[in-house]
Amino acid sequence: MSLTAIIFLIILGVILFYVEFLIIPGVTIAGIAGIICVLVGVYFGYKEYGSPGGHYILLSTAVISILSVIFMLRSDTWKKIGLNAKIDGKVSGSLETEITIGAEGESVTRLNPYGKVLIADKLYEAKSSSSFIDPKTKIQVKKVEGSQIIVKPLN
Repeated sequence: MSLTAIIFLIILGVILFYVEFLIIPGVTIAGIAGIICVLVGVYFGYKEYGSPGGHYILLSTAVISILSVIFMLRSDTWKKIGLNAKIDGKVSGSLETEITIGAEGESVTRLNPYGKVLIADKLYEAKSSSSFIDPKTKIQVKKVEGSQIIVKPLN
């Protein structure tokens, strides 16, 4: 096997190894193939060029791997491809100021246990305190906890 093929195998293995860590996390084909490519490249380096040549190839592989890890972990590398947008949205205030306990309304969708309810001509997402509540059932606000409305049927 030529030196070009060995270098190609090692570089392909390193690239596949980083694809495994950075793009496809988990134990997948890319990581396993990367390890196999690097090991096969080093093996053929020892086989074709003997012990001194194999040592040089192994040392070069280790240096390339370490340098590429250092390059990948630098913060400037990821600023170019990372998402830099800021989200300026804010959660509206607590629903406790809008909805009073005991307020009545109607379920718009089935509460299973969550669903949509209409209270004071406004649509909210609510949770049923009991089992399921069918659509178009009269409901009453039982509790308001921050942004969560808990309702019960009026039946």
